[in-house]
Amino acid sequence: MIPARLATLATALAGAALFIGLGLPLPWLLGPMLACLLAALAGMRMAGAGPVGTFLRTILGVAVGASITPQVLAGLPAMATSLAVVPLFIAVIAAVGYPLLRRGFGLDHPTAWYGAMPGGLQDMLVFGEEAGGDIRALSLIHATRILVIVTVAPLILTVWWGLDLSQPPGAPIASMGWDQIALMLVAGLAGWKIGERVGLFGASILGPMILTAGLSLAGLIQTRPPAEMIQAAQFFIGIAVGAKYAGITGRELRVFVAAGLLYALILAVISLIFVEAIYLLGLAPALDAFMAFLPGGQAEMVVIAIIAGADLAYVVSHHILRIVLVIVLAPLAARLFGHR
Repeated sequence: MIPARLATLATALAGAALFIGLGLPLPWLLGPMLACLLAALAGMRMAGAGPVGTFLRTILGVAVGASITPQVLAGLPAMATSLAVVPLFIAVIAAVGYPLLRRGFGLDHPTAWYGAMPGGLQDMLVFGEEAGGDIRALSLIHATRILVIVTVAPLILTVWWGLDLSQPPGAPIASMGWDQIALMLVAGLAGWKIGERVGLFGASILGPMILTAGLSLAGLIQTRPPAEMIQAAQFFIGIAVGAKYAGITGRELRVFVAAGLLYALILAVISLIFVEAIYLLGLAPALDAFMAFLPGGQAEMVVIAIIAGADLAYVVSHHILRIVLVIVLAPLAARLFGHR
């Protein structure tokens, strides 16, 4: 495990260095992710970063929580109409995705259902496995969904909005007080562990986000994490996505990855239709709607939203609602459709 983990880290660093050297967007996220993907497809043994990687994901929760201020809370009622669109968004995705995976790719009912659900990757793997689904198929389908959306989104942001996503995602660590940094690290670790203890879904992000939001509203945390901390979180998220393809077979590539690829492209089209509707109805600026209705991974979308300068409160509230609805309703609907 240790040699594989070291090789994975070296591969990820090489990918990040290449992206930085070429001036490509999101070098600390896309560089490691695509480098690990190519290495996995080439047959290299891969390993995730374990608890270290999970701990660094907490930085994203801290970044979102630190953005929640009294002014942000005052604006939440204005999001109500936009949030009300999320259940319809999920229903359309399910209506398109389940038949595609069930009939188009011949997957069994639980695998097709949980493969079509745009929830968190880990949550869908747990539910799918408990329902008797193919855990490897679910892992590859969702990893491919996230990979495609996280790769395509920066290209759209760069070409359409002209954003420079190669810039640091915040102020340098040298410009911040060490008391603030220490408080952020404690909030991240404590929020993660408390979230796990109470069974909070997405505990590594939502736990720190909730705790940091309280500290921010109390005036104790007054800034977002420095660029270096957010870049470290990006780095290990990229590894986590790319390493999912380790040990992939030809059949898995032809069936599960192909299914995930086609489904991700269909999801992108559905998302863009909803984004356009939200914008035309005047419910949100186009950039915020784009980041809120792209069904990528929660952590990945937070990273991109931070760097793109989107409204974090708006983006995160929509992603949280989407994931909550999927977690609550997906098992009920799966049993209902299974009986039918």
